[in-house]
Amino acid sequence: MKNSLQPRPVVVTRAEGSDGPLSRELRGLGLEVLLWPAVSVGRADPAPLAASLAEIESFAWIVFASRHAVAAVLEQLPAAPASLRVAAVGGATAQVLRQRGWKVDLVPEEANAAGLVAALEALRLPAGTRVLYPASSRALPMIAAGLAQLGARVTQVEAYRTESAPLDVAACHAWIERDGVAAVTFASPSAVTELAQALGADDFERLLTRATPVAIGGTTARELSARGHPAVVATTATLGGLAQTTLRLLQTRT
Repeated sequence: MKNSLQPRPVVVTRAEGSDGPLSRELRGLGLEVLLWPAVSVGRADPAPLAASLAEIESFAWIVFASRHAVAAVLEQLPAAPASLRVAAVGGATAQVLRQRGWKVDLVPEEANAAGLVAALEALRLPAGTRVLYPASSRALPMIAAGLAQLGARVTQVEAYRTESAPLDVAACHAWIERDGVAAVTFASPSAVTELAQALGADDFERLLTRATPVAIGGTTARELSARGHPAVVATTATLGGLAQTTLRLLQTRT
């Protein structure tokens, strides 16, 4: 059922088209959407990932921090070996794996790198446990470094590339000038970084002073907070949770 809300639209900064999953979720809730894709996700050289997957039987765990990593791996490895244990950061990542028939053994309560490391630490991994971590080209070192401190042997391999996306800055500036945006959704720290760089400090500041930032999880929220903009954090770290949280935020203002 659609809701009658204030007409100001919600900005989607993730890399998706007009019929992308977050845009569909928001429109399904009766919200108008503005697409400001701050990042683009592209293919990495498949050879390093292929080399690691060729010896997948030697790994005890594989760790996924995003749905893009899932897509890259499943393109080459449709089914996981029975002996392989699977960890996913966030409900959205876990959901994609399960939809493709993969069993997910671990989803940390806190959907970020620290939560994953803590959850694996609680399992008391034997020293030397081999962990495969297919990651973004811009992956932060927290997962690999944290697991290495637990005594794991981590193989981090680039599974996809995260890059800046061309943005119509003039159109964005026009919306910001007339305070036309109700909320801005962020599904990754990279989206925060790239939008800030594309808009420039003044427009980024004005945008998030007037429009509430909504973050999919704690890591993204911390990136916003570090730039001086506390965010509303989605109740669940999924695109559906991000959309529902945005809806509830706007409903409180009507």
